Amino acid sequence: METKLIDGSALAARTRAKLRERIQGLVARGCTPGLAVVIVGDDPASKTYVRNKVRACIETGLRSEHIELPASIPEAELLARIAALNADPGVHGILVQLPLPKHISAERVIQAIAPEKDVDGFHPTNVGLLATGHPRFAPCTPAGVLVMLEDAGVNAWAKHAVILGASNIVGKPMALLLLAKGATVTLCNSKTPDLSVHTRMADIVVAAVGRPGLVRGDMLKPGAVVIDIGINRTAEGRLVGDVDTASVMGIASRVTPVPGGVGPMTVTMLLANTVLAAEATLAPRQ
Repeated sequence: METKLIDGSALAARTRAKLRERIQGLVARGCTPGLAVVIVGDDPASKTYVRNKVRACIETGLRSEHIELPASIPEAELLARIAALNADPGVHGILVQLPLPKHISAERVIQAIAPEKDVDGFHPTNVGLLATGHPRFAPCTPAGVLVMLEDAGVNAWAKHAVILGASNIVGKPMALLLLAKGATVTLCNSKTPDLSVHTRMADIVVAAVGRPGLVRGDMLKPGAVVIDIGINRTAEGRLVGDVDTASVMGIASRVTPVPGGVGPMTVTMLLANTVLAAEATLAPRQ
C-alpha cells in the first residue's frame, strides 16, 4: 500500500491565501483584524512559537501586537493588561502564550480573556459551546487537523477514531470535533493499559502524547489515517513526532509528517479564528 504524506505546509499556504482575501474585504469595510500575543518570561520555546505567530500575522495581513512581559510580573498586573486588551476595539483576538510562571494561575488568565476574543478557544464559555455542538472558536490544533482530514478527502462519518492523549488543549476538543463529524471516538489516556488494542481497530489515529515513536506500524489497521500531533526533540536536536513514521509507511494510507504536518495548520487556524472574531464585530446584531 502506498502511504501518502499530508502536507500541512502546502495546505497552510492555500488556507492563508483565502484568509488574505477575507482580510482585504474586512479592511475595505474599515476593520483590520488585530491579534494581541502576550508572552510572560523568557522561555525559548515560547519565544519561538510567538515569533512564528507574529510573522504569520504580518504575512497574512493581520495587525499584530506583540507584548513581552517579565516573568516576575504580578498576576494582578497581567490580568489588568488583559482587561485593557478586552476593552480595545482594535484587538479582535487575544492569545496568552502558555506555560506561565508558577505564581500565575493559567486558569484565571484564560478566564480573564473575553470569550469573543479568545481565539485559542480555551475559555470555559467557548469550551461549553464546542461541547454542545455550537463552537465559536475551536482550539487551533484540533481545528487544523479537521481541515487536513477534509482536504485529504477523509470523511470521518461512521469511522472509528482513536485519540491518544486526553488534554484540554488537543485530545478532548479533537474528540468533540470528530464526534460532531459523525465518528465513533475512543479517547485514550496515560492509564489506558494497551493502546494497540484500540489503535488496531481505528480508521483514524490521532497521536498527541509527547512520546517519540509511540505509534508503530504493527499497532495499525491497514489503511488507517495517522495524524501525528506530537512534537519532541531528540538528543541530537532533531524534531520528531509521536509516530514512528518509517514503520507505518506501507501500512497507513495517509500520515502527517513532523515537522511540516499539523504545526503550520495550528498557526493558520489561529489566524482564521482572529478573522472570524473580526467578522463577528461587523455582523448585524440579532
